[in-house]
Amino acid sequence: MGLTYFKRFRMEIPLAGRDFGHAGLRNYGLVPWQDGLLEAHADVKQHCFHAELDSLIFPCLGDFPGCLRLMNEIVHKPGFLPAATWLVAHRNDQGRFIEYCGTVQGVCDRTGFGAIQNLGVTPEHRDRGLGTLLLHAALEGFRRAGMRRAYLEVTAQNDGAVRLYQRLGFVRAKTLYKVVQAEPAGAFQLR
Repeated sequence: MGLTYFKRFRMEIPLAGRDFGHAGLRNYGLVPWQDGLLEAHADVKQHCFHAELDSLIFPCLGDFPGCLRLMNEIVHKPGFLPAATWLVAHRNDQGRFIEYCGTVQGVCDRTGFGAIQNLGVTPEHRDRGLGTLLLHAALEGFRRAGMRRAYLEVTAQNDGAVRLYQRLGFVRAKTLYKVVQAEPAGAFQLR
């Protein structure tokens, strides 16, 4: 087995003096963190990432049990920040719940920075402003908790996400490489 290296960017944004208020979107609403929503976050996370490059780089994102383990790890970290952890609910025109279709989690790292964890929108709800909605809600949660900066990591090949983060004020602070074991000869190869 060989190794494949994936380029990832650490992107940062200052929080002081910024207002990350967000306008609602028709038929979508933010749902704040509650303990009873852990499985919903895991389910949405799996639906967001299972067919994406990140699930090959981080195999836990490829199935529900892996996403559930990841969610349990996130919420049990000492710096887990419920105020920066959200779901997006899709509702019909009468306001009845249809499904959850976006997720983000926030953690205060040991240096006091806000760390965005696994921002995702399900494929059928992309390009509607939901990533911006989730990101603004998480950043506002960090800001209100007194953090001065926030960061996230993104796979460099995820052009849409990189553009979104740059448009919202994130700048590249560091380039990282994630090492992944390559599949045996004849199997699917990442490039």
